[in-house]
Amino acid sequence: MRNIDIDSLHIFKTVIDCGGITRAAAQLGRVQSNVTTRIKALEERLGVKLFLRQRGRLVLSGEGKVLLSYAERMLRLSAEAEAALRFGGPRGVLRIGTLESTAAARLPPLLSGFHARYPDVQIELVTGDSTSLLNRVTNFEVEAAFISEPFNFDGLSTQKAFAEELALIAPINMQVTADPQHLRDRTIVAFPAGCSYRRILEDWLSTEKVVAARVMELASYHAIVACVAAGSGVAIMPRSVLRAVRAENEVRALDLPPKVARVHTHLIWRPEHHSVALDALRDEVLRSANP
Repeated sequence: MRNIDIDSLHIFKTVIDCGGITRAAAQLGRVQSNVTTRIKALEERLGVKLFLRQRGRLVLSGEGKVLLSYAERMLRLSAEAEAALRFGGPRGVLRIGTLESTAAARLPPLLSGFHARYPDVQIELVTGDSTSLLNRVTNFEVEAAFISEPFNFDGLSTQKAFAEELALIAPINMQVTADPQHLRDRTIVAFPAGCSYRRILEDWLSTEKVVAARVMELASYHAIVACVAAGSGVAIMPRSVLRAVRAENEVRALDLPPKVARVHTHLIWRPEHHSVALDALRDEVLRSANP
């Protein structure tokens, strides 16, 4: 049996992007009846309803949402394959996930070099914690992601990207050291659960049988630094981020034990995923690590 053709997927995606058959037909330069027929043929072939009509407009069904995720990937790969053969280099959109810390402190010079080398690749960044980014890679929402140790990479390909040194940050006037016993009953300021650095800190304290008074969850490093500087608690973060947010004089940065402080950020991707643009990014990561 013949597979779904790219043209049908393109029509399907255009109907979604345009919000209906009429606008999609105008966008595609086709008559409305032709677009309707192609959508019905696609539904008959798959044996499902791709669209539902609600209050006079089309909305995606559950099956339509599943097909959309595949259609986007197949259309992107089709365009990339054509561009690679026609123009001889990476082109198109490369959607990657990244930690906030990596985006702030590590990616600007890396992506600047990548853009200078491959100006026809459009990078789209999605930020999140390591757990959510792992899920995005697994669910085909991004082609690859930069995440930090520790993580479970079963079934994924990985490449070390950056070495980080974590530090404990505290208010300048707080009499505290990086001894876990001195952190007993302190407030921890951190990203929500799922953050690798928070997991490292909590695992370290747990090993030493130390329990924090509470965890104050915030959504940015600027906010975390501000709370620590205001005396609200202590936090853990890469020294590279502390430099990037220019907060080295606002808080005390305390050395952590090497087994806690030294971590790597990895680029991860699905091993079955092949992309000229992703291969180029992996080469750029290697180049930046070995200038």
